[in-house]
Amino acid sequence: MSAHPLVPSLSVVIPVCNEQDWIERSVGALIASAAAARWPVEVLVVDDGSTDGTPERLARLQEKHGITVLTQPNGGRFEARRAGMAKASGDWLLLLDSRVIVDPGSLAFLREQLVEHPERAVWNGHIHVASEHNPYAGFMSGLVAIGWRRYFADPKLTSFGIEEFDGYPKGTTFFCARRDLLEGSAAAFASLFDDVRLASDDTRMLRWIAERSRIFLAPQFSAIYHGRDSFTKFYAQSFFRGTTYVDSYLNSPGPARNALFCSLAVGAMGAGLAVKKPKTTAALGVAGSVAAAAVVKKCGATNAEARAVGTLLPVFAVGFGSGVFRGLYLALRARLRRR
Repeated sequence: MSAHPLVPSLSVVIPVCNEQDWIERSVGALIASAAAARWPVEVLVVDDGSTDGTPERLARLQEKHGITVLTQPNGGRFEARRAGMAKASGDWLLLLDSRVIVDPGSLAFLREQLVEHPERAVWNGHIHVASEHNPYAGFMSGLVAIGWRRYFADPKLTSFGIEEFDGYPKGTTFFCARRDLLEGSAAAFASLFDDVRLASDDTRMLRWIAERSRIFLAPQFSAIYHGRDSFTKFYAQSFFRGTTYVDSYLNSPGPARNALFCSLAVGAMGAGLAVKKPKTTAALGVAGSVAAAAVVKKCGATNAEARAVGTLLPVFAVGFGSGVFRGLYLALRARLRRR
């Protein structure tokens, strides 16, 4: 519990799977930010079936910082978080991913907000993507600049509810909420898929929360995300995101679902055109990549991010599109089985 009567107690839940190169940096930055805020926090790391050197790193962190380490067979991020939340004791819960480095002043800002504005019950972190020397991370950062340009054009303290849900940055990679809201969203969680490891754990939970409380954003509550850094990992992530996108938006009317249907139509037409006129398709693909780079630049992306979008868009399109078709198949199969 917090030593100050006005400061709520905070528990941090970190799921991890095969992140031996990042978990010590992530926990170290978190501990440093908590110390700067003079806020004793409970840290729970859930090892979700790691097969690399992650367990040894966690043992060192446990000895050094007194964190709690939980171990389970691989069940996916949602199950790992739920296990950590069940063991947490704080009135507020902070979800943090293992590739996220919390900025030094972030927890001091959050502490101040929770004391002075306890009615602000949900905080989504402002994420800076480490993209300067990583074009794969730069692609993802540039891509979201389009959909979330309203916030990134002028980052400042703001909030959004379910009506504006699709237009603002959101995710559970660095996310804090009152315990009852996070537990309620986890209890209400239901995927279109049978395998929860492939489910969209963050969007579904956040939508449930946004229906009940506004979600606050501020550049002072920030962290740096380190994305995948190889072609193979980038493609795998694109494929996975295509699958989870279906789970996120297939049964949720709005701009994001409209984009899903449009991408399916474009993909189908592109596939048909590629068979009949491969050279024309290639030329259109190049033109589309150039246009996409120009759009993301206009929406505030850096030159490096725009270049990454222009270069990697065809690869992402193939991976994401394949993931979408997998998601549709999984959703249909689960629906037929449940009927």
